[in-house]
Amino acid sequence: MIDQPLLTQATSFGSASVHETVPEADRLAWKTSFGRYAADHRYYDLVRETLGDQFAHRYLILRDGQGVARAVQPFLVVQQDLITGTPAFVRNLVEKIRRHFPSFLKLKMLMVGCSAGEGDIAFDQTTSSVAWVAGALKEALPPIARKLKTMLIVFKDMPRCYREFLDDLRTAGFTRIPSMPATRLELTFSDFEEYLRTRLSHAMRKNLRRKFRKSESGDPIELSVETDISQYVDDLYPLYRQTLSRSEFKFEELTKSYLCELGKRLPDRAKFLIWRKGGKIVAFASCVVHDGVLKDNYIGLDYSVALDYHLYFMTWRDTVIWALKNGVRIYHSAPLNYDPKYHFRMDLEPLDLYVRSPQGWLNPIFRLVLPLLEPTRYDRTIQKFANRNELW
Repeated sequence: MIDQPLLTQATSFGSASVHETVPEADRLAWKTSFGRYAADHRYYDLVRETLGDQFAHRYLILRDGQGVARAVQPFLVVQQDLITGTPAFVRNLVEKIRRHFPSFLKLKMLMVGCSAGEGDIAFDQTTSSVAWVAGALKEALPPIARKLKTMLIVFKDMPRCYREFLDDLRTAGFTRIPSMPATRLELTFSDFEEYLRTRLSHAMRKNLRRKFRKSESGDPIELSVETDISQYVDDLYPLYRQTLSRSEFKFEELTKSYLCELGKRLPDRAKFLIWRKGGKIVAFASCVVHDGVLKDNYIGLDYSVALDYHLYFMTWRDTVIWALKNGVRIYHSAPLNYDPKYHFRMDLEPLDLYVRSPQGWLNPIFRLVLPLLEPTRYDRTIQKFANRNELW
């Protein structure tokens, strides 16, 4: 059956159509659009199928004047609370307003990006560049957002490398603000001991070695690396839920299906590092390895032993050691938990939000309000990083 678009928008470059799934005739364009990224077309299809009850996942197909699909850009439609991550005094003030206006600053949004991870911009099949796509999105998204009755358009968690293409959005009413950044560590040392000696302060080295000795007490903690973890998912998933429950920021919530399907669909990239103590799984990390970069995306810890045995620090050490042994050049960690990463001497990896309202008259207001709501300004640890100014 031919997949009919949910809506189609005529544009100066051709047309833009919104679909629930990518039509079979456009699958090649879909694969080409994201084939160069760690999160390729397989990953986006995976999150749509396994997290689809949390968000409305959609695909925007951009066609030229001859009707040829130049690129396929995924996006979400989601109801989002703008005060998530703001300090208590802001939340308290807004909650008072919500006693009379319950939906205040809770807006239906069109989000360009991924529901489980950072966003990327599709490559254009004709020019093999994202420049044409950025321009096409700039034109097509406002009328599409109005038709979808969304109040905001958001480019979600876009890595800094896209600024040369996306900063032009600001001429169309978009405001760029920081999202919570990722972090990175360039693995230019030969082994973990060299890293400890050359990168960290004496106090931090001493602190880590004390933690590692504690984690090695009692039954040894053993590491295994898997791709397909279906047989272990009933043990892993509760650990992920324990870790998620301790986070102040929550957007997506992984499912058992996501964890099982990740390794099956991306066997060339997905890696699960699993730690056992006395034969029992006590921690895991869900990673994607591609083009010399290890992305440490999600972790799960058994908090009945995690604090006593410093599992977070031990699992991070073991992940870095595994990366060094397997030719990885860059360790990339997902946002949040900045205090240990600061002491690990990691660098911030800026992620950007580009935001505008489909209703042009609102954008001057958002341009003033959004910088006050963005959460990085209120995180004291982020302000300690040497490259914090790169966030803007």
